[in-house]
Amino acid sequence: QVQLVESGGGLVQPGGSLRLTCTTSGFTPDYYAIGWFRQAPGKEREGVACISSADGKTFYAESLRDRVTISRDFSKTTVWLQMDSLKPEDSAVYYCARFPFFYCSVSDPNEPDYWGQGTQVTASS
Repeated sequence: QVQLVESGGGLVQPGGSLRLTCTTSGFTPDYYAIGWFRQAPGKEREGVACISSADGKTFYAESLRDRVTISRDFSKTTVWLQMDSLKPEDSAVYYCARFPFFYCSVSDPNEPDYWGQGTQVTASS
């Protein structure tokens, strides 16, 4: 079965950094893009970043482009989200998600067909 498992979340001070990890299994990674979304209490889920499985092309929410980086390992089964200069407003549950195609976008949180359980990120002093 398809599985996506996030790890690496935690409590950091504003200005700090975290690297989240998405470990995938149960499907052929060459055929599916992977993305990161986040949802804060009382707010809608929003896209953060995603990476194509075909050519590794990356996409970012414009408001986060200068502070986040998505990457993958050579096998395409592990995807990371590096987050720098964290702000209190970045605090949210971060979800790893699979897209039903080679390519992806961060515009629509309804596009992915499978989701991980989420990992909490809290940036607070």
